[in-house]
Amino acid sequence: MSVKHIGFIMDGNGRWAQAHGLSRAEGYAYGLMALRKVAKRCEERGVEAVSVYAFSTENIERPSEEINAIFEVVKKFNLTYDGKFKICYMGDFSTLPDKLADSIESVEERTADNEGMTLNIAFNYGGRADILHAAKIAYDHGEFVEDTFEKHLGSSRLPDLDMIVRTGGEMRLSNFMLYEAAYAELFFLEKLWPDMQESDVDELLDAFEKRTRKFGK
Repeated sequence: MSVKHIGFIMDGNGRWAQAHGLSRAEGYAYGLMALRKVAKRCEERGVEAVSVYAFSTENIERPSEEINAIFEVVKKFNLTYDGKFKICYMGDFSTLPDKLADSIESVEERTADNEGMTLNIAFNYGGRADILHAAKIAYDHGEFVEDTFEKHLGSSRLPDLDMIVRTGGEMRLSNFMLYEAAYAELFFLEKLWPDMQESDVDELLDAFEKRTRKFGK
């Protein structure tokens, strides 16, 4: 079985930083380094799209210092990215700082014609809100059928989600791609996100190959 689309819940950046005597802001910077390694290895293994949970709608309740650190890491990534991935975002950007929202628009436009793997970043995103948004649009158009509904999800540009990986030891989806997770294979790792290596991607993809997918049949 080939994997076209993997979702990663990148948990454990703050705990990793604390364990290494670093600030939480530094933890997110190291998390970005791990993301680069993981995404690169996914592409090398033939994966077409990777979706990552970078910031949930619930994360806005965290301390302002931590939120600002996350925003700065993401903004810097957007403004400096010069690789071959096609970068896209999903989430509610209406409440984000203008410079951050502008950086999201900029990197999407700049990489729109790239031919590499799609890196989809869920930012200020919640699965429930995404479902409600898509349902409302489909209802307003009088076309409340599965195909029309799915076209309005944040993931509509991506292949079906094959697997979800969560690091950090927790075993829940935390409102990440709930509709898309219907038949995705789930993997939960104790490893904290900044410790992820290329070899972890290989082990996950090899483990996926050993599973039998029935899609409810």
